[in-house]
Amino acid sequence: MTYKQCIAVCAILMFPFSTSSAFAAVDAKGVSKIQLQVEKTWQLPEKPLDIVYSLDGKKVFILTDQEQVLVYKASGQLLGSIDVEKGVSAIDIAPRGEKLFLINQKNNSFTDISVDFVVSVDVAGSPFVGNTNAPVTIAVFTDFE
Repeated sequence: MTYKQCIAVCAILMFPFSTSSAFAAVDAKGVSKIQLQVEKTWQLPEKPLDIVYSLDGKKVFILTDQEQVLVYKASGQLLGSIDVEKGVSAIDIAPRGEKLFLINQKNNSFTDISVDFVVSVDVAGSPFVGNTNAPVTIAVFTDFE
């Protein structure tokens, strides 16, 4: 296990836990130096290999052993998954989470993927111009102050 993978596993174990357990790290003399408190957790559907948080702390990207990157909200809600090539062993993201970077040890490659999160906006009852069954609706919000 590499250093980064070890850190990833530790982060997952410490990452938001739903218990109120508290831990204290002690030195050789038994003096408490660091206090930790587990806050919440969620069960992952597959074995994690790597993890990265968006800079704003709102999204978590977890590379699994099933050639997928699972994308979660920080609260633990699964937003979706991204299939990756076999051999991808490490991930990273751009500061705002708009790009996903993959390292593939099997074929010695680096991949840069643009990531967009599609959001549905309920426009029922809103005024519109054009075909009501159009595949795309453009919403213009002009009443913001």
